[in-house]
Amino acid sequence: MKIVFTGGGSGGHFYPIIAVAQEIRILVQEKKLIEPDLYYFGPTPYDERALFELGITHYTTAAGKLRRYASMWNYIDMIKTFWGALTAILKLFVIYPDVVFTKGGYASFPTVFAARVLRIPIVVHESDSVFGKANAWATKFARSIAVSYPELAATLHGKPVAHTGNPTRREFFQSEVEGAYEYLHLEKDVPVVLILGGSQGAQVINDVVVDALPELLPQYQIIHQTGEKNLKEIETRVTVTLAGIPQASRYRPFAFLNVLALKMAMSAASLVVARAGSSGIFEIAALGLPSIIIPIPKEVSHDQSKNAFAYARAGAAVVVEQNNLTPHLLVAEIDRLFGNPELIKQMSAEAKAFARPDAARTIADELISIGIEHETH
Repeated sequence: MKIVFTGGGSGGHFYPIIAVAQEIRILVQEKKLIEPDLYYFGPTPYDERALFELGITHYTTAAGKLRRYASMWNYIDMIKTFWGALTAILKLFVIYPDVVFTKGGYASFPTVFAARVLRIPIVVHESDSVFGKANAWATKFARSIAVSYPELAATLHGKPVAHTGNPTRREFFQSEVEGAYEYLHLEKDVPVVLILGGSQGAQVINDVVVDALPELLPQYQIIHQTGEKNLKEIETRVTVTLAGIPQASRYRPFAFLNVLALKMAMSAASLVVARAGSSGIFEIAALGLPSIIIPIPKEVSHDQSKNAFAYARAGAAVVVEQNNLTPHLLVAEIDRLFGNPELIKQMSAEAKAFARPDAARTIADELISIGIEHETH
């Protein structure tokens, strides 16, 4: 059996694929099946180590972005996408997989187009609460469709759709509190707030956090993922902002948190402040963490706002719009939540209920079933 994965070049597309691949390897052993050949089609391998550990072979496919504004780069990227589709047809024909699993994003289009031409079964998963352009197109001929949010499933009348939740790596469902405190050098009796601005960081969130530190640190420890390009600037600013504050060591900035560090930070945290990327939301939910969600503004990303409010409706989070975000408001919201233990407890329970830990396994099982059916015909 051969299974191809494809998705846009971001962690939000890539790591759910890794979660599904993990479950495929486990299910194959449980069912005593022959190990399938797994492939990842995308412009870059994104995380070569993750692919290597799961025995996934990377095939490079060119893809151009479709901008929503007039630009000469749109024409250049159309040519790139056309070339990517032609080469994807050739590469898929050589492999001839039994099923293609797409997470969407511009980088997935050439591979999905090739699978359509070659009549290879396609399974779509949409992480966000609205379909992206590539996935919206793919749903027209997909064999199966999986979605993270129930509201989206309700829009697909007559389609083979399942509300699975978002595939999340197994490690995010296992808390390691003791190891986390040692790993991150944290104080045992001081609440931990984890602040995530996405893998690239978020300048607006970073600025507000730095300004809020003098009010936060007397009561909380702050683990802050700043983004690679922002760390040095923030360290310089913090030196001035926290001069003379005895609790300055309670602020722990990191340029980037790898899987181990992120898991440790989440295990230690009592509250998370984060963006509204769907994969991030489901990783927070996996450990039952209450959260303050700050979506990217609607004029930049409609997806994040809709994700945030869908999650908040489940009772697991509160949403603060970026345009309203100030140091005082951030401190006030954190104090309000910690000052209401019953609310924190309820949010934690709702987050766990939202997480749907079987998402990756459900999708993996469907891919194996389609793969076996296709292989035997």
